[in-house]
Order: sequence, then C-alpha cells, then structure tokens
Amino acid sequence: MYRFLLRPRWIGFHLLCVGAIVGMISLGSWQLRRLDEKQMFNDKVTANTDADVAPLGDLLDSPPSAVAYRRVDATGSYLATPQFEMVNVSQEGLTGRNVINAFRLDDGSLVLVNRGFVAAGSPAPAPPSGEVQLLGRLKPGQTAGTGQPRDDGSQQLTEVRRVDLGALGQQFEQPIAPVYLELLESSPAEPTSVQTVAFPSLGDGPHLSYAIQWFIFSASVAVGWVFAIRRSIADRTKPKQPSKFKAVERYDPAAS
Repeated sequence: MYRFLLRPRWIGFHLLCVGAIVGMISLGSWQLRRLDEKQMFNDKVTANTDADVAPLGDLLDSPPSAVAYRRVDATGSYLATPQFEMVNVSQEGLTGRNVINAFRLDDGSLVLVNRGFVAAGSPAPAPPSGEVQLLGRLKPGQTAGTGQPRDDGSQQLTEVRRVDLGALGQQFEQPIAPVYLELLESSPAEPTSVQTVAFPSLGDGPHLSYAIQWFIFSASVAVGWVFAIRRSIADRTKPKQPSKFKAVERYDPAAS
C-alpha cells in the first residue's frame, strides 16, 4: 500500500519537505541566537553606562569591546584640522552629518571625538579653542560590513562614512587611541547647532517574532506533508464506485 511513497516523484517531495523544515528551523534558531546576542549587548551597555565616570587615560589600555559606552572625562585641546564629517547620518527625523576632530590630551596623545550631530543646511562649526574639559562615552572603531564601501585612509579625507580608526589614523603623524569618544558635555560648550549623538535603542528588536514565524512556517510544511501522504493513501484505498450507466449492446443484423 505504501510502496508508492518510494517512487522518485515522492522521494523528491520528501526531500523538499525535509529541506524546507530543516532550513526554517535553522533560521528560527539563528534568530534566537541573535536575540541572545542583542540581550547580552544591552546588558553590557547598561552596566558600562551606569558605571562611575573614569579618567580617559585609565581605560585606554583596556580592550575596546570591554569599555564600550563607559563614561570618561578628559582635559586637553582640539586640533582644528583636519576636521571630518561623517555623512548620511539621521537623528530625530533630521538628516545631516556628525563632526569629528582629534583631541590632544595633556600627555600629548590623540583621541578622536565625535562632537555631535549637525543638521543638513547648517555649517559644521570649528571646535572650541584653548583648554577643553569634556565628558564622553567610549566607543570602539567602526568597520565596513561585507559589500560596503570603505574610506581610503591613504588619501586626504574630509567626508567619511564611519569612524574607521584605521583609515582616520592615517591622517595624523602620530598614532591615535584605539577607541574614540562620543561627546556628552564640554566646557567650553559646543555651539547650539551641534547636538549630542543619540543614545542607541536597547530594545530586543524583532528577533523573537521572526523566530516564531519561522517555526510556524516549518510546522505548516510538516502538517502539509503529512496531509498530502494521508490523502494519497486514502485515494488509493477508496473502493471504486460502480458506473451509473449500463453498457448498451450493439445490434448485430447477422445474428437475426
């Protein structure tokens, strides 16, 4: 009765269903891993943000990922040039760019500072002059993803796509710190046209709902697979109904 399930057409159907189920379960599990990574990242950001403010010099030797979003204070002076603008940035519904300058610490070392967001149509102001005291949060350098264009640090840069410390570091004659700062407060203060970079959203994102959808899809394929098999079995075991029409005998004159 079940030998038909081993026919080539049915074997192909079985493989298709199994492949779809395994693939969808894998995608759902991947979304759950993404959710776990997001929650771990959120916990780390919250813990580092709530930690006490530390002197910048005390954390420069720590791994960038371990001190990300730690608040630090520093004293020094800005380099007016080179000044970089990170383009294609949006904040609170506005498009614009972030303004980035190097900050020379009292010991002579350099750290890049993302001074903040400037809306399109407003000029990017020069940094405050003289001695500056600032409060900022540490961030690791940004890198281009797969297929994304990269900034060429071997050329003079003014507009950049991201805070790529490798590319931007080539614009200076001395090394820069392996982390950069997002400015929170400054004394003297920044011009009013410069807005503090928005804090990232710490929600869980859509990963859980995506995972549930993939698991529902895989269950639907499994149910459809079983239904198709049972339907085929029922069609093959159903007794044949007799014809409602009687056969009409053909008249043969020779038999008269």
